[in-house]
Amino acid sequence: MTARPGDRVGMAILLSLLALLLFDFMGLIIKYLSPRYGAAELSAYRNIFGVLPALIALWSSTAWHNSGSIWRIRQWKLATSRGLYVAVAQFLFYSSLGALAFATATSITYSNALFMTALAVPILGERVGMLRWAAVLVGFAGVLMVVGPSGDGVQWVALAPMGAAFLYALAGVSARLFDSDVPSPLVNLYSVGVALIGSVALALATGGFSPIQSWQDLVWIVAMGGFGGSAVLCLVISYRMTEQSNLAPFSYFGIPMAFVLGWLFFGEAPFGDLFPGVLLIVAGGLLVIWRERRMKGR
Repeated sequence: MTARPGDRVGMAILLSLLALLLFDFMGLIIKYLSPRYGAAELSAYRNIFGVLPALIALWSSTAWHNSGSIWRIRQWKLATSRGLYVAVAQFLFYSSLGALAFATATSITYSNALFMTALAVPILGERVGMLRWAAVLVGFAGVLMVVGPSGDGVQWVALAPMGAAFLYALAGVSARLFDSDVPSPLVNLYSVGVALIGSVALALATGGFSPIQSWQDLVWIVAMGGFGGSAVLCLVISYRMTEQSNLAPFSYFGIPMAFVLGWLFFGEAPFGDLFPGVLLIVAGGLLVIWRERRMKGR
């Protein structure tokens, strides 16, 4: 683990782990609400409550204030496309939460690190060596084991979180195409705003918004948005405290967290679906992270 002068690595790790826990709480609420509300509706509600944390992150950004607090960016088309990627990814992931075990749907999305490595070649022109390609293949083998045939046949619905992972990775890789002087919180705000518009459009295209059935559901919807927005804010703050490469290995703690929470709240224990495939997903992702850190250290 490397640290720059002024880095607060320990606090950054704690904040990133808190973000994982908050994201899991958001996912649990989505799964609970899924029988009564569509995935696009829940995505729209999530993005409505995600705007405020994005604004807070931007307003607290020293880089943004130093650049003149400018709201417009030159690459607005790229920012728009990223927001649309996120909107569709949310729709796919939230749909899978209603149909799969919580830990299964969540674990498949952790393949986004593998997709980011593969997408960096055509989009960024990066050269990926044999070791990283081997790591990607190991990880994808794990994904196929989780997605693949079960006792009831092929789990086609498991392709939804895999598609979400691909789109999240596409959004992550495309973020590196922005001009270096554009503050990351401003890019995030554009993504949240466009994702909100896209999720509302998806909701209207897939049947519109259902009436909120009870005040308890309203409380859960508000909590869902609060957890998701706060998780993003925690990540933004942690990324400002240290390099993202120092935090990436800890992201895989989200898999056992999801397993424990799915078991506690829904009585799910999908050992047969997850193992041993999930071990290969983690191994492939960690190998990619290790290799990238070695390359940066040269």
